[in-house]
Amino acid sequence: MSTAALKPKSPRKFKREWLTSYLFLLPALSFFLMFVAYPMVHGIYISFFDYNLTSFEFIGFDNYVTLFKDKNFHQSVINTVVLVLVAVPIVIGFSVFAAMTIYKKHELLRSLFRGIFYLPAVTSVVSVTVVWNWIYHPNFGILNYLTGLVGMKPIFWLGDPNTALMAITAILITTSVGQPIILYVAALGNIPISYIEAAQLDRASSRQIFTKIIWPMLMPTNLYVIVITTINTFQCFSLIQLLTSGGPIYKTSTVMYSVYEQAFSFGNFGLASAMGVFLAIIIGIISIIQFKFLGSDVEY
Repeated sequence: MSTAALKPKSPRKFKREWLTSYLFLLPALSFFLMFVAYPMVHGIYISFFDYNLTSFEFIGFDNYVTLFKDKNFHQSVINTVVLVLVAVPIVIGFSVFAAMTIYKKHELLRSLFRGIFYLPAVTSVVSVTVVWNWIYHPNFGILNYLTGLVGMKPIFWLGDPNTALMAITAILITTSVGQPIILYVAALGNIPISYIEAAQLDRASSRQIFTKIIWPMLMPTNLYVIVITTINTFQCFSLIQLLTSGGPIYKTSTVMYSVYEQAFSFGNFGLASAMGVFLAIIIGIISIIQFKFLGSDVEY
């Protein structure tokens, strides 16, 4: 190593490089402060006020007390938790299975299947809901037509309290698997083939190869996919607004839809902000738990 490389930078040169670096960061940092940081802080601030179109009065924690007394909000929390508990494991399991199946195909077929599975993720939510609304239509939907072939009576999938949430969950799953499949296919390509070949020479079964080699080496991708999928599921809103508007009788309402409803339907911006803060705290706690238990097994 040359002596020039070991020579410390002069204070002036260091300051110039420091300033240049932050000048490059300034546009992105400005957008972050204006459209992310400030709205978050302001949302927390107005959650302590009775804020609507006619008043702005400090009420302390009354909005948070109201949340714990509101039965409709309780139902929204339950619906959101059910969405997460059902959708996230299915998305992860199906994505891993599909990625492993796709990865074994020829390169052209691999690219084709990746495009097919990723298509719903980049398709307009409005277009997706229009198609699913037709599928679930009680009179003309293809789903009731198929179930009718086996003797089942027509079901109002989105209007029946017993089936509405599961119908929304099915749509959410189909629109959530695209990105995880792409990530898992890429992650499988980073696993050294020599590890798998060595295990096969030692007569390891396919199950042993998956549990002892493939799955542990997918942990960095697993951590990212699980955290992001959980957060996106907690924030489910568009499907609810476009298909059910939280009905019937709040059986498909989520916390995010409750935030929208309180703010833009009822004009209770303070209560809506309190709901948003509550959701952010829950997502933060769950993310920390996921990093705690899944991050310990991650090796980069």
